[in-house]
Amino acid sequence: MAAHSSTSSNNRALRTATSNQFFEWREFVWGAIAGAFGEGIMHPIDTIKTRIQSQAILYGSQNQKSLLRMVQSVWKIDGLKGFYRGIAPGVTGSLATGATYFGVIESSKKWIEERHPNLDGHWVHFIAGAVGDTLGSFVYVPCEVMKQRMQVQGTRSSWNSLPMKNNISMNPGRPMYGYYSGMFQAGRSILKEQGLRGLYAGYWSTLARDVPFAGLMVMFYEALKDFTEFGKRRWMPNSDVNSSLEGLVLGGLAGGMSAYLTTPLDVIKTRIQVQGTTLRYNGWFDAVRTIWRSEGTKGMFRGSIPRITWYIPASALTFMAVEFLRDHFNERLDVKYKNEAATLSVDRRGTLREAALPARD
Repeated sequence: MAAHSSTSSNNRALRTATSNQFFEWREFVWGAIAGAFGEGIMHPIDTIKTRIQSQAILYGSQNQKSLLRMVQSVWKIDGLKGFYRGIAPGVTGSLATGATYFGVIESSKKWIEERHPNLDGHWVHFIAGAVGDTLGSFVYVPCEVMKQRMQVQGTRSSWNSLPMKNNISMNPGRPMYGYYSGMFQAGRSILKEQGLRGLYAGYWSTLARDVPFAGLMVMFYEALKDFTEFGKRRWMPNSDVNSSLEGLVLGGLAGGMSAYLTTPLDVIKTRIQVQGTTLRYNGWFDAVRTIWRSEGTKGMFRGSIPRITWYIPASALTFMAVEFLRDHFNERLDVKYKNEAATLSVDRRGTLREAALPARD
């Protein structure tokens, strides 16, 4: 009886060590690393995008700067430091989103394959991506609020000298919120002045943007992978394409297409989060109505070029990093766990044999 119990235990340990369970913990780790990697490299472009979309809040709707003029303005007034304002909360938020995004996607796909083998298709990928991004939003949204406010502030001198325009963004003689010297100071300041509501400003707007974006991106990526596999089988059956390179190209395409389609949602989210205590938009629907009336289609797609410019390489680098980490570490970890489980099994069998031998005086 004892031998049978020990053998069953060994088999369970071996199965646990060598099979992929529902909770794909590695994908959470790889996703976190890849998300932070992409955000860190592409942050300056995100700063330009945020500033372009926030001009109506800071200066009014007239005479808004173009992409090139905005780059020149940031460089002239704030220098290199201005492009990297808000990078700490940006990377922190991307760690959380990357982890949940890729972790939930792979775990969900594994669960669906095991429990519902007949259920497949791009809608499954869409739902998995949307759920993963939604879970990450609890950390990502406060980080996004801090990041974007720090991005529009630039350096302390430029923020304090920002003039009042049409009584939109400023009270007479002072900015709509104080200057944030760093991520933790920004969080404390927003929490003190506006409470949790301030840290989660634009939460539903963020979900309205990120749920379709996350779902579309993974759906496009998986569809492009299927198309690529079909092409390789038909026209290049003996080809061996590096998965990291494939992730780079397909991830960039998926990110760029998804970014453009969700730009109007990004504009609304950015303006709601940047406006602070002096409200110009009273909620999501009011923001849509006001932007459409005053700026039209151009306003709804403002910042689309830097947004696409950011997401193509950022998504490419993120998917490339995930594929690279999968290729170079998953196999090693599987071999390690197999060896550990086999050693455990041998040790336990040896112990049982020793226990069965009669004692000798």
